[in-house]
Amino acid sequence: MHIHLDLLGGLAGDMFIATMLDLRPDLTERALSVAEELGLRDRVRVACKPHKVSGFTGRQVSVTLCGSNGAEHHHRNFRDIRTLIETSRLATGEKARSLDIFGHLARAEAKVHGVSPDAVHFHEVGALDSIIDIVTAARILETIGSCSWSASPIPTGSGRVQCQHGIIPVPAPATILLLEGMQLVDDGIPGERVTPTGAALLKHLQPAFAGPSQPMTLLGTGAGFGHATLPGIPNMLRAVQYDETHGARADRVATIAFEVDDQTPEDLATGLEILRDRADVLDVFVAPVLGKKNRQAQHVTILAHSDTEDAVIEAAFEQTTTLGLRVHHTLRRTLERRMHQVGETRVKVADRPGGATAKAEADDLADAASTALSRARRAHEATGTALRRNGGTQ
Repeated sequence: MHIHLDLLGGLAGDMFIATMLDLRPDLTERALSVAEELGLRDRVRVACKPHKVSGFTGRQVSVTLCGSNGAEHHHRNFRDIRTLIETSRLATGEKARSLDIFGHLARAEAKVHGVSPDAVHFHEVGALDSIIDIVTAARILETIGSCSWSASPIPTGSGRVQCQHGIIPVPAPATILLLEGMQLVDDGIPGERVTPTGAALLKHLQPAFAGPSQPMTLLGTGAGFGHATLPGIPNMLRAVQYDETHGARADRVATIAFEVDDQTPEDLATGLEILRDRADVLDVFVAPVLGKKNRQAQHVTILAHSDTEDAVIEAAFEQTTTLGLRVHHTLRRTLERRMHQVGETRVKVADRPGGATAKAEADDLADAASTALSRARRAHEATGTALRRNGGTQ
């Protein structure tokens, strides 16, 4: 499955939820129940209702704080939020996605304010309504499961907004950091078009900035609206869902590359095997190259899941002597494949456009050949022993 996001008005957490629930209304009841599982049922009310702007129809999400005196909107740090999520009744995958999104925010805010991520005090983002937005989005994403994403260029907006720290430019400093490496566009419409929460969601999704590049079947569309009013255009996010099951599956992977010229072959081989055995590493490639001063070096390329690239980068620094590496995100296309057991041999079947193909696992064939050779040797030795007992006649 592939989902394309059209950021006509921009992106915020509530807009994403409204859009996805308009696309997948079957997820509404479960998506809107996160407050209870966070232990916040008596403090937050969440509603998703039909909405219409400039002739377009869709949904809009509202989060209401019950009995709040405004204190809910200030001074909640990343440690507090992490504890709230980790001790909740959310599913493991929902917790992981929620913490990943908040982690992106914490690292960006930490860089802006010059503190550690754990010490970051969230203000607007630390409010209960923003926590509900992020955790609800995480639940929707986890329920949808494996999916590739793409997006239109991100509108930058312009002007200034009032926040806890005073008046700041648009996009906000943390938002700018989160959008690094993504495609932006100034469409001339002012205002805060992408919130920090929206930027963190994009960072988590790692979308390609292009529409489908191969034939796909259109399954449906959804539209969600923000609460701000923009001049001349509806503040709308649209999602378009495609079925790509009849072709190669697309997803985003992190490509991590670097060169090593000062590590012994034995030590590098051990380190690369440790990296290759990690669950969050898809593959490791090594090729000889000539580096600085014509030194022989090894060019290392690691393919990893985009949402775990930080952990893989840390492991690469631990297991090799490299002092720097390059990271970029690549759209990967893979064929559906499955494994069948034929006797003692595993056979991989791949669904190619022209029909399924099958290939036996080389390791299993090697094991089978080794076993057969051992049996033949034992049979030969037994035959020789029998011949000697019979006087050596043949």
